[in-house]
Amino acid sequence: MATPIKVEGLTKRFGDFEAVADASFAAPGGAITALLGPSGSGKSTVLRMIAGLEQPSEGRIWVGDEELTPKSVQERAVGFVFQHYALFRHMTVSQNVEFGLRVRKERKEERRDRVEELLELVQLTPFADRYPDQLSGGQRQRVALARALAPRPQVLLLDEPFGALDAKVRTDLRGWLDGLHRELGVTSLLVTHDQEEALELANQVVVMHEGRVEQVGSPSEVYDDPATPFVAGFVGSANVLHGYVSAGHVRLGAFRLPGADHLEEGAAASAFVRPHDVHVAGARGHGDVPAVIERIATLGWLARLSLRLPGGEHLIAHVPHQELHGAKEGDEVWVDLHNPKAFLRPDRAEDEEQALETAIP
Repeated sequence: MATPIKVEGLTKRFGDFEAVADASFAAPGGAITALLGPSGSGKSTVLRMIAGLEQPSEGRIWVGDEELTPKSVQERAVGFVFQHYALFRHMTVSQNVEFGLRVRKERKEERRDRVEELLELVQLTPFADRYPDQLSGGQRQRVALARALAPRPQVLLLDEPFGALDAKVRTDLRGWLDGLHRELGVTSLLVTHDQEEALELANQVVVMHEGRVEQVGSPSEVYDDPATPFVAGFVGSANVLHGYVSAGHVRLGAFRLPGADHLEEGAAASAFVRPHDVHVAGARGHGDVPAVIERIATLGWLARLSLRLPGGEHLIAHVPHQELHGAKEGDEVWVDLHNPKAFLRPDRAEDEEQALETAIP
């Protein structure tokens, strides 16, 4: 049975700076859990504390029923994959994969069999005698993964493993890693700032911001039911509209959006609407709000519309080309705003600014 990971009240301070503050979550055994957040959110620091590369200022770490908090790196049965491979340049592919087994003083025959097994698993058998500088970036990362898996770790930790690769290679490796994980079933923690990567690969997502855990849930939960304004703005694109609560709605000028029943009457509120939830109609009666098309950008089969509402607010809409019905820049259309998520305005100005910055692409 695959081994779960649990962290409780994890805190890390560097002098007066608190990089991680009271982080708690559980990563199910056999699943991929993504730690998702912007740069500086503390996600890599959490991973390094689990690996034993950093010592927590406070908090505890378990893998299965065993507490790892006081244990050294060598005592922890974890595999670690770094963003920049960290391969030994003077060693061949086979020697890199074998390295951890040599350190553990496993028998030569066992080391050879394990290396052959892993090279076949990561599809690099023909490259066994090459050196890292003779490989592509994607191949190097597969060598790094094989090396991490060689000692049969209980858990696999991946710190931005595709961050140094170009977009096409990243996409290919994501699909490859997904298939590999389904075959192996090892408990994995993946650190990433890439929302698409987290939503595509992970069974569970831990969203972090400024050292704190904002939400833990499945990819669909954090996308469709965000717990905080930051999550709503960071996980997937979103339009942010500001108004106030009126009779269970967020009132924005002359129109209202539902979904604010849980908020106090009259309170300042923000409504988050996904671009694909902005439905464009050609005539009144099919849409509730008039808008002017300021710009149309073509994204293959999809059009991205920049819309201006009567009060001056701006919206981004993602609409299939055939649903534009010939509308062009400068035309007035009618729009429906579906599935809004309403929150009280953040108390801290920087939170509101962060949500706005990440919301509109």
